[in-house]
Amino acid sequence: MDIIKQIEQEQLRENSFDFNVGDTVVLDYRIVEGGKERVQKFEGTVIKIQGTGSRKTFTVRRVAYGTGIERTFPIHSPRIENLKVTRKGKARRSKLYYLRDRVGKSAKVKEYKNF
Repeated sequence: MDIIKQIEQEQLRENSFDFNVGDTVVLDYRIVEGGKERVQKFEGTVIKIQGTGSRKTFTVRRVAYGTGIERTFPIHSPRIENLKVTRKGKARRSKLYYLRDRVGKSAKVKEYKNF
């Protein structure tokens, strides 16, 4: 087996998260400030998932104080404490870049009724 593939295989997370593009998630992310560590929540809509294996990442978008904030997280990062899906979104595309141009109610993704 290739040495790079073997190292990447060891980095994978045992328990994977079950979410898709369009879902609204609450992410508990561990942040290091100086010598202290704390857990910060980041809630928003998943606008893209890309990559494979240990390089797989997802981008979460939220609007705070009228400004759109996007943050990309590696799925297999040990800094991710927990990921909870609060709303299942009904997305017909794999990348929801059009949400960047929308404001207000039009920036929402339709929700599955039976979630």
